[in-house]
Amino acid sequence: MSHKAIDLIFETSWEVCNKIGGIYTVLSTKAKSLQTLYKDKVFFIGPDVWTDENPALDFTESKTLLKKWRQTAMLPEGVDVRIGRWEVPGRPIAILVKFDGMYAVKDEFYGRMWQLYGVDSLHAYGDYDEGCAFAHAAAIVIESLVDFYEAKDKNIIAHFDEWTTGMGLLAVKDRVPQAATVFTTHATSIGRSICGNGKPLYDYLHAYDGDQMARELNMESKHSLEKHAALQADCFTTVSDVTADESAQLLTRRPDVVTPNGFEPGFVPVKAKYDKARKAARAKLVDVARAITGRELGDDTFIMCTSGRCEYRNKGLDVYCDVLGRLAENGTPCPVVAFIMVPAWSGDPRGDLRHAIDDHSHTRLADPVITHALHNYNDDPVNRRIHQLGFASADYNGQVSVIYVPCYLNGSDGIFDMSYYDLLIGMDATVFPSYYEPWGYTPLESVAFGIPTVTTSLSGFGQWVRSTTENSFADCGVCVVNRNDSNYDQVVRDITDDLLALMAAPADRRAEISKAAMATAAAADWSKFICHYQDAFDIALTNHDKK
Repeated sequence: MSHKAIDLIFETSWEVCNKIGGIYTVLSTKAKSLQTLYKDKVFFIGPDVWTDENPALDFTESKTLLKKWRQTAMLPEGVDVRIGRWEVPGRPIAILVKFDGMYAVKDEFYGRMWQLYGVDSLHAYGDYDEGCAFAHAAAIVIESLVDFYEAKDKNIIAHFDEWTTGMGLLAVKDRVPQAATVFTTHATSIGRSICGNGKPLYDYLHAYDGDQMARELNMESKHSLEKHAALQADCFTTVSDVTADESAQLLTRRPDVVTPNGFEPGFVPVKAKYDKARKAARAKLVDVARAITGRELGDDTFIMCTSGRCEYRNKGLDVYCDVLGRLAENGTPCPVVAFIMVPAWSGDPRGDLRHAIDDHSHTRLADPVITHALHNYNDDPVNRRIHQLGFASADYNGQVSVIYVPCYLNGSDGIFDMSYYDLLIGMDATVFPSYYEPWGYTPLESVAFGIPTVTTSLSGFGQWVRSTTENSFADCGVCVVNRNDSNYDQVVRDITDDLLALMAAPADRRAEISKAAMATAAAADWSKFICHYQDAFDIALTNHDKK
């Protein structure tokens, strides 16, 4: 199928060069495929929230890129840019935008967005103003670049990700009418809030009114912005069928196209380096586990983890903890070390643990279940549940050790000092028993590294697996557990059984499962999925031209 020629693509996200969550992975892994199709016609726009003391580690500034534009650009006071390369596969052009000047014109801007589109910013709080200030500044940068390129009669795509950039889309519609707009919701703000507040989403989805729920959950402004960005976009997309249904009900617009998230295989070590990387990862994981638990851990130790956004119910962290409790209670055929790698409100790395690692000490530490200080130690739900299950008790001597890593694994955490991907390759399994998971990057990342994973039928990735292959470790490296609003205990039992079967599998069987996992990831890499974004661009240009 042929696609429309495109002259300029601007993609704006709070997570460009700013690793916060899964959208960073979407964009950073998609970049190479976009570059292949539209070499340096793609501009990723992100927030410049960096300082000399805390620089963006994956951004290399350039004094030559867009030099002529920078010399002539008349940006408002308090809006500035740095231009360079995003150091991910494809090395796309990245524009980091300082947006402090937008706060001074916030009220006037909100008033115009109310008049033009009906966006209700009166009930804003928290990060709403910050997201909108950045999005407003990004739109001004896009307007300036479009003028510079004299792109009135050219095909221009302005693509905005998530509610945090919705004001940018609306501002572009207002100020850059020649640009076709695309809005992607990776998860609706109100759907996430419904789930995060313990309400059942799926059984009652057909009865929910998004505006009413926004009022009930104090989400009026974010929901209003997201809804109107979706309604006004020339093309509206989301990442899975499950979120398409959610968007149709809560945002009152069904997406024009589903754009599933792929993965860039360049993040995975090549075969010649894979074994060495896996060995190094396991050595580090075992060193930390020995230092904190005091246990001798042999080569037969089964290492697993969960990871992702710190949402206790939505991400299934409650299920994962209860699975570990069940494994500890019923017994396992080998020693198990289970990590919970979820950034929380963490402080410094534990000094006693750092000392034990350096001294190769194998003496059980006090509180042998956590690697970093927590500012909300007694209120953190993961920490509370680990302690309730008895894993930190002085008399606990079971086969299953649980280690909570409540920090970003960016290579400088003070305990592992390795990135998440560098550690992921050392796992024997991962578990992501999500209740609310529009796509599910973490299980896809896992199988890309050859690590078998468990996820649920409520994740977009899980639904995709079920639609494309048989649902078993042997067939695809993935077990998709059926989950709904009322079968929590069954989910815990099913995942426990899946993990026990994997632990009992001989080495040659595990090797076959690892190959099956990689084959699944290969079917979901961006070279296969980027066509959905090309479809979205075509739809945006077609709808834009009709107006």
